[in-house]
Amino acid sequence: MKQYVIIGNGIAAAGCIEGIRSIDTESHIVVVSKESQPVYCRPLISYYLEGKTTLDKIGYRPDDFYQKNGCEVLYHETAIQIDHENKAVVLSKGSTVPFSELCIATGSSPFVPPFDGLDSVKNHFSFITLEDAFALEKAISPDSRVLIIGAGLIGLKCAEGLHDRVKSIMVCDLADKILSSILDQDTAPMVQKFLEMHGIDFCLSDSVVRFDGNKAIMKSGKVIDFDILVTAVGVRANTALIAEIGGTVNRGIVVNSEMRTSLDNVYAAGDCTEGFDLSFGDNRVLALLPNAYIQGFTAGINMAGGTKSFDNAIPMNSIGILGLHVMTAGSYTSEKDGGTVYMQKDDTSCKKFFVRDGLLKGYILVDKVERGGIYTSLIREQTPLETVDFDLLKENASFMAFSSESRRKKFGDVV
Repeated sequence: MKQYVIIGNGIAAAGCIEGIRSIDTESHIVVVSKESQPVYCRPLISYYLEGKTTLDKIGYRPDDFYQKNGCEVLYHETAIQIDHENKAVVLSKGSTVPFSELCIATGSSPFVPPFDGLDSVKNHFSFITLEDAFALEKAISPDSRVLIIGAGLIGLKCAEGLHDRVKSIMVCDLADKILSSILDQDTAPMVQKFLEMHGIDFCLSDSVVRFDGNKAIMKSGKVIDFDILVTAVGVRANTALIAEIGGTVNRGIVVNSEMRTSLDNVYAAGDCTEGFDLSFGDNRVLALLPNAYIQGFTAGINMAGGTKSFDNAIPMNSIGILGLHVMTAGSYTSEKDGGTVYMQKDDTSCKKFFVRDGLLKGYILVDKVERGGIYTSLIREQTPLETVDFDLLKENASFMAFSSESRRKKFGDVV
């Protein structure tokens, strides 16, 4: 029998386990887990911090998941090297684990710029893992003034988790708008205004020059006093294990549609990888929960001798922040690159669609996200817009925009 080894214990690892077991129900699976927690939903850690969910509800799979799937989980253990020649993983505590097939699902790590004086800040946290949330929760009080560096997804979800639990929250970013990786000049100000109405302050187009204890001295000359610092500037894919043994690595571990790396018997899945983005037409890191699971499941099936490919990955985000829902997918085009942009906007909501070459390439939905998956399917399946009633779809994500034959193929007899 084979021995499968998975380095990492997140969503991609869970997908890999289930992919393996869909083909091979007997061989042993070893999971190397840096954290002490079973697999959980990372996007839910803000809700845990906010008090909207509990630890027993944050799990991604039932408590008996590993036992039922015949997995040995090595908690609080780190892989420090892959001995590819001898097909073994070297662990931080000195032991080695042999493998027949290996999956790297190491995720990403927070990127913390080398701020001058950062070591003078006593209460400094990241917000990536559940253990980060535990540590942050212990440090805060109702009188805490929190400074969050980074107005991206991680920073704003942290702000949501701390909302109503601290005295004040200031979010700073070098960019001139919040959520700059997924929103644009039409949609970011709407979301910012909503968050400001809920007591979250912003300092944009500015950056920290240095820290002096609990003071952040900004490039603009502004001084921000705080008690708690959270750095959420961004993340970097954990690629070192593959890079060190000569595997192909760019911003992430390069994989093909079967999740194979450039090394024999070695696969990768999740936030540590770089794969083909259908909407963009090139390789990118797509650090997203749905993609992580599908990548893991695809890797698992191929590791176990099956055949599966994942060749229609696109960037997707569906988030709620303090009750405001935002959904985005694909890539954004403009008239400069031959695209067409359609927008419907009022004071509190926006629909924006990006079209090129007769195909929907991307969209942004603020507040009106019902049935947004229909738009996502148009991007994934590269559906020619001439075959649907796109005018109707722009108004309402309706099944009736598809032909009766398409509805039967897509949705069966339910519509």
